[in-house]
Amino acid sequence: MARSIAYVSPSQLISINRSTRVAIVDVRDDERSYDAHIAGSHHFASDSFSKRMPELLEAVKGKDTLVFHCALSQVRGPTCARTFANYLSEIKGDAGINKIMVLDHGFNGWHASGRPVCRCTDIPCKGETL
Repeated sequence: MARSIAYVSPSQLISINRSTRVAIVDVRDDERSYDAHIAGSHHFASDSFSKRMPELLEAVKGKDTLVFHCALSQVRGPTCARTFANYLSEIKGDAGINKIMVLDHGFNGWHASGRPVCRCTDIPCKGETL
């Protein structure tokens, strides 16, 4: 069964994060290291994303909603979200992921709207999530 991909605004993301188990997946490449990131997000760069999908599945165990983003969420974020949705359809077993979303306007929109960012260099980010 094909999964649908929905877009979520920064305000909606903060709201749903209070009531669901959300994992934020940052698929930006090098810009994450100098442009900050959303606290608590997982970094799976788009250039190696396909090879690392099993690792992502393990990293988000226990989460039921994944929110992907890149800088603007126009290409890399939506592409990785769709790629991961297809991967979930192909694997056997229930991963427990009910929703796959893309952050509207990406990290740049998040940051421009005054939302908090983290500048740590920890992998994975240990910053306090939304």
